[in-house]
This record gives sequence, structure tokens and C-alpha cells, in this order.
Amino acid sequence: MIGTNPLEGIKGILFDLDGVLYVGSRAIDGANAAIERIRSAGFACRFITNTSTLSVVSLQRKVDALGFRVAAEEIISAPQAALLYLKSRPDPVCRLLLADDVKQDFREFRQSDTAADHIVVGDIGDAWTYRLMNEVFNCLIDGAKLIAVHKNRFWQTEAGLQMDIGGFIDALEYASGVGAMLIGKPSAEFFRVALDAMGLMASEAAIIGDDIDTDVGGGQLAGLTGILVKTGKYRQAYAEASAIRPDVTLDSIRDLPAALCL
Repeated sequence: MIGTNPLEGIKGILFDLDGVLYVGSRAIDGANAAIERIRSAGFACRFITNTSTLSVVSLQRKVDALGFRVAAEEIISAPQAALLYLKSRPDPVCRLLLADDVKQDFREFRQSDTAADHIVVGDIGDAWTYRLMNEVFNCLIDGAKLIAVHKNRFWQTEAGLQMDIGGFIDALEYASGVGAMLIGKPSAEFFRVALDAMGLMASEAAIIGDDIDTDVGGGQLAGLTGILVKTGKYRQAYAEASAIRPDVTLDSIRDLPAALCL
């Protein structure tokens, strides 16, 4: 029906972190006030991220330092989902291509650079080399499972756009013929974990993000309402070329309370 608010009936919001609440070490203008207004109106809130450079404890410290009132248990990260998956496996031997801070959360698992049966790939920045790619390739050829914490194409930093790990995952899949198990967004299972944490059905929740592919597209496929913000990695030409159509597009998270008629 013309004039129907696509956010009518929404009871909970999944907030992407980087690019929505902040970029690097700078909070998005009005983000804190918007979240507090939404909380005070009774909406359930969870904060989801594909970031694999920080543990949940470090993420909570970061958002706290930026002035956001977010509890650690409200944060759901892709590395957490990978951790839960590995705990369900019988004594996995892992190679962890993760930042050192995140590796601390995986201490309980046996590790090997040459005999791993699970390769967990996250953000390792400049550590990518041909030698490393070839070592992982050979493990995959020998039967290891490839677990991608996410498969993002690029992300926004304070210095500009930066290539993300999706290209490395694609290269490993192409060379080895082994498809990666995707853990973070846009995995439907990742969104189900977040919905279960809020106690809501997909039709009762919305995802707000700056990535039209993983945030909006992934959320919509999982049954959520997709809200795209024009901050962070958002680029107009990229969004217009996408086949994904957000349910709502906002200039910034600061406009979300008004969109929710608050």
C-alpha cells in the first residue's frame, strides 16, 4: 500500500558497527543519541559485526571509549560464530589466520600450520603473502575445511577504502576447488543467532548497515527489513549498480529514530 512505513511493526534493531556507529576511531555524528532514543522507546538492540581484528572484549572497550553504552553480551561478532562452530566439532586442529587479539579466544583448540583440518580466515592485513596462500592451498588440497569469518569485498578506514579478505577467499576457493564455509554476514545462520538473542522473529527486526551486500542483502534474505545508511563504505554508484534494493535508505543512523516515528 502506498505510504506504508516499511519499519512498522519492527521491535528490534541489529546495528552494524564499523561504518554505522563509527569509522575507525571517530563516532558517526548523532549515532549515540539515536541509539539511546531507540533504546528508550523499548526496541531490542544487538550490535553485529564481521570485524575479525578485535575480540569481543576489545570491541566492547572500543565502543565504550567512543561513548556508546553497549554491553559485551549485546555484541555478536563473526569470530564468535566461528568459535561456536569449532566447539561443535570433535577435537579440530586449526590454522588460525586471525589477528592476535582474536586468537586469544581460540586458545582451547589444537593448532598446526601444516596438518590443520580447519583453516579459519579473518583479517590479517599485511601478513598475506604468496607463501602463506600456498601453504593454505596445500592444506585445502589435503582435505582441510576452509572457514571464512566473512567475505567482504572492501571496508572503510579513516584513510579511505581498503580491500577486505573476500578476494583472498575467492583465490583460495578457485585454486583448491574447496568452497569456504561462510560464518559471518551475510550468512543466514549468523542472523538467526542474533534474532535468537533478541527473542524475535525475522519479520520483527531490521538490520541497519553501510554494506548493501552483506548487511542489507544478507538481512533481507534472512527475512529482516534492510536499512542502508550513506556513511562508512557506502558509495552511491556501487549501491545503484546493485540488484539489492534496501527497504529504507537513510543519510545516517541519526535519522533512524525519525524513520521509526519516534
